[in-house]
Amino acid sequence: MEPKTILVCLTTEEHAATLMKVAVPLARRTGAHLIGLHTLEALEVYPGIAIHVPDNAFKFFNDSQKAKASEIKKIFNAHTHAEGFVSEFRLVQAQSNTASERMIESARAADLVIMAHEDKEVDRYDQRRVQAEVVRQSGRPVIVVPLNYDGPEIGNKVLLGWSDTREAARAAHDMLGVTVPDAEIVVLRVKGRDMDEMQDADMLDLTSALSRHGRKVELRHLNQAGQAIAEVLMECAFEQGADLVVTGAFGHSNAYDFVVGATSKALLRNARLPVLLCK
Repeated sequence: MEPKTILVCLTTEEHAATLMKVAVPLARRTGAHLIGLHTLEALEVYPGIAIHVPDNAFKFFNDSQKAKASEIKKIFNAHTHAEGFVSEFRLVQAQSNTASERMIESARAADLVIMAHEDKEVDRYDQRRVQAEVVRQSGRPVIVVPLNYDGPEIGNKVLLGWSDTREAARAAHDMLGVTVPDAEIVVLRVKGRDMDEMQDADMLDLTSALSRHGRKVELRHLNQAGQAIAEVLMECAFEQGADLVVTGAFGHSNAYDFVVGATSKALLRNARLPVLLCK
């Protein structure tokens, strides 16, 4: 199903244009309603601390927030004003110590969410790690775009990182909505030392299903060979000339991810191509 409502989370002025260059061609191709969302930071006052905050401090804080939002809106309008699809800019008060709650609420009514990588240099404190929270909690597919990415339109050549999991199955089918009808898709299984070759039956069924949608599908296997899975995915994606990497996300518990490490978190930090993540 093509996305007919796309939410692009415009957290900072520095990366708004990068996100719009990914979102606008996709909205144009699918005829989607494109929503640009920016959250205003909440000014936290801790009741346990006796301190007087003068009115002009609140005014200065709110004015600075609105000025930043205005610049982001200008970027959004500059990329959408001449387009034929419907677009709207939404400004929402965070009302808590994290902006992810407002993003998650808006995402649940969207078919697809587009976000930028975390940038500790310019992100507000309440915007830290929102990407993982939106992927985990929104129930929607999320495309995370590298900072300053300037690649081709997504959806023509795709690398699907496959494992026999619920998350990967959902990613494979959500991917169909963002790919062109004759897209080239490489389905990649990264093999560990003890992997049973007979497990490939699930991959054959998947490639047949994707082919019935008109996609050109190729199977590949690569050995992990001591590398992190995220590194193998990125290397293969560049070798294939992919414009999008697709994978299931956060299939393990938080405790497992913390102790062992996770492919999803590595992709959120270091991916050099847009990545579609599905939980």
